[in-house]
Amino acid sequence: MQKNSPREPFSSMNVVTQYPRRTRTSLRRLTIAFGSVSALSLVAFGLPAASAASAPINLGTAEPYAVLAGSTITNTGPSVISGNIGLYPGTSISGFPPGVQSVGVTHKTDAAAQHAKADLIAAYLSAAGRTPFNTVSADLGGSTLTPGQYQSSSSMGLTGVVTLNGGGDANAKFIFQAGSTLTTASGSRVILENGAQACNVFWQVGSSATLGTTTNFVGSILALQSITLNHGATIMGRALARNAAVTLDDNVITAPHCTIAGGGTTTTTPGSTPTTTPVIPSGAPGTGFGGTAQSGSSIFLPIGLGAFGLAGLFGAMAWRNRRRSLDVS
Repeated sequence: MQKNSPREPFSSMNVVTQYPRRTRTSLRRLTIAFGSVSALSLVAFGLPAASAASAPINLGTAEPYAVLAGSTITNTGPSVISGNIGLYPGTSISGFPPGVQSVGVTHKTDAAAQHAKADLIAAYLSAAGRTPFNTVSADLGGSTLTPGQYQSSSSMGLTGVVTLNGGGDANAKFIFQAGSTLTTASGSRVILENGAQACNVFWQVGSSATLGTTTNFVGSILALQSITLNHGATIMGRALARNAAVTLDDNVITAPHCTIAGGGTTTTTPGSTPTTTPVIPSGAPGTGFGGTAQSGSSIFLPIGLGAFGLAGLFGAMAWRNRRRSLDVS
């Protein structure tokens, strides 16, 4: 009986040489399959999702204006306007004094006011045509919203507090589209936090806007018709009415300017300068009313990494089992 010949020392070269072609092909397919699965897992699940971003609303020459109207501007009481005041094509601006314009220039039916009105119309149409948008209920009170575009097909209201969370992005845009009116209840507030800025908040109103008594409002109101501020209401933003009047009653309106910010919570207070409390962002912001895409690390990243590790493990196990079968034979 013929003795078994001594086994040659094991080496990767010997195994590759001794394996049948079919076995080597199977091993390659197994490795490729698991590698593909792990790669797809990393691409599809492990990478952060891109944040949906809104393009800015370009106000053009209307940007320096705190108040711009189409028919009249009427004031009662010691209102303080920080920014330009403009009227076109109307002819009546009344109530200054006792109202004061702390910063800016007044333009009444001149070329500058006409140009600003044309740019306001363009900005209004731009804001009204923005898509896609998130549909919101008639009242925003109690909501925390992330950057994006929000629409109510009819009226839009605010009772209580709405918080706009910038997600740590000083360029985050918030655009609101009201099909008809915009109305706030007395004492309502718009709060900015986590990097959101008043210069990046816009309210496009299909008819008229009315702010309730002592409302603390944030953002630029672009109304097709009139804007009325009841007693003590404030705007960190602008009151821009295309066709009709702006009516004031002991109000504070401050045209905002964008700054480089590292996050924070900004709250407006009647007659005072907004205060900011630093906030350190933690993770991806949640979405409001369907909201915008979140950014940040996905929970599926460990799954992708795990699949990648399993690919190597199963490949090694298959190789080892085949080696044992050769040794036995």
